[in-house]
Amino acid sequence: MTDQLWDLASSWGADERMSETETLMWRSERHPRLSSTICSLMILDRAPDWDRFLAAHEWATRLVPRCRQRVLDPLLPVGPPAWVTDETFRLEHHVRRTHLPGAGTMVQLLELAQVQALTPFDRSRPLWEGTLIEGLDDGRAAYLLKLHHSLTDGLGGIQLMALVQSRTPEHTADKPIAEPRESSYPTDRWGLTTAVLREQISQLPARALQSAVLGTRVLTGRGAAISEAVRYASSVRRTLASPPAPPSPLLAGRRGTSWHFEVLECPLADLKKAARAAHGSLNDAYVAALLGGLRRYHERHGVQLDDLSMVMPVSLRKSDDPMGGNKFAGAYFAAPMGIADPAERIAVLRGMVLTMRVEPALDTLSLVAPLLNRVPSRVGQLAFDLVGSAAELSASNVPGVPHPVYMAGARVERVFPFGPLPGVAIMAAMVSHDGTCCIGLNIDHDAVEDPDVLRACMVEGLDEVLSLAGGQSAP
Repeated sequence: MTDQLWDLASSWGADERMSETETLMWRSERHPRLSSTICSLMILDRAPDWDRFLAAHEWATRLVPRCRQRVLDPLLPVGPPAWVTDETFRLEHHVRRTHLPGAGTMVQLLELAQVQALTPFDRSRPLWEGTLIEGLDDGRAAYLLKLHHSLTDGLGGIQLMALVQSRTPEHTADKPIAEPRESSYPTDRWGLTTAVLREQISQLPARALQSAVLGTRVLTGRGAAISEAVRYASSVRRTLASPPAPPSPLLAGRRGTSWHFEVLECPLADLKKAARAAHGSLNDAYVAALLGGLRRYHERHGVQLDDLSMVMPVSLRKSDDPMGGNKFAGAYFAAPMGIADPAERIAVLRGMVLTMRVEPALDTLSLVAPLLNRVPSRVGQLAFDLVGSAAELSASNVPGVPHPVYMAGARVERVFPFGPLPGVAIMAAMVSHDGTCCIGLNIDHDAVEDPDVLRACMVEGLDEVLSLAGGQSAP
């Protein structure tokens, strides 16, 4: 590992306190409906040596200090929680080992992952868990990594795994570790409350001056303040229109407490080729495949819909942003599900996505989060639930590593991501890993009573898009 990579790893998640958006996810969480658990299911070509596997985790938790930090909330909701070192950290609380029974099929693996994903975290400890799952068919194994969403978003999770996974199967000796990160905040709840209050009081004069200057510019009509205010207000009306499309009679109004996992995959080169054939991006082709599958699912149930309410996470990261954390906004829109031609569907999505990315009010949630974080948590839960339930499909796409990687000598063949269900019926996530698009579907089993039929329709939707470039059928 180079010194530069070491510096990146030790600074992953370096913020001492949560952001306001992360705080909202943390305080609004109520299992299972408002769970904030994200998962990554990695398929390994073989079972790694257990002792080496444990040693690799021990090293990773010392390289990335956030892995040994817990959340400390103020006694009163005066500000975001702090990250403090867990002085009682023990690796066995976070790394486990299990074995699939019988044939060790993918269905059995996904059923196990569903159960573990819905198990709440111990909120007094660092917010991650890793499980090595042996006994998969053909001598393979799997690794399920659970993270709380307040730790990071999907891209931050990929960054973390890229830092701690190896490019070679051989053991690397003399690997560097980081020094424990000392917090500048008190490590008791009362002391933290006092420190945060003192900090906020000291910032009041600067905030008041900033508000006064902005208000004066608007009232006097100086510069472009008035036009900017009108433009932002119009953007708020567009981005907060709820719901953006008429509800689906198959999915609307039914949200439950059980998660059902399904997976799809296809060659990355084929999906890129299909996207280029329709003059769209990889993400456009991926979303078009999901919508094609959902159109087929509705048609099989005798329902015709032109549009479907959808939310798409949009990354707000800049090139010089530190690793880790959460830097995204949710863009809500009426997805063109009724367009039968996959090329036309991709083209329409291209225009919609480009328009959404430049909306001034795209990150409205970060503006209201500070207010919601300072009222009783029940109010924040209701608001968080309302925002999530404004859509029936959520789809994210995160670029993964383009080359082979290893965990304790075992090659990582696939990486299937699974996001939480904050009110949506279906959460789809895609990671491109070493030339393969790995798609994970988290399905609300109460909203979708026949997930096997939905998966079959999704396979057809993916095949339809791949056919634009003569690609392979989705397995």
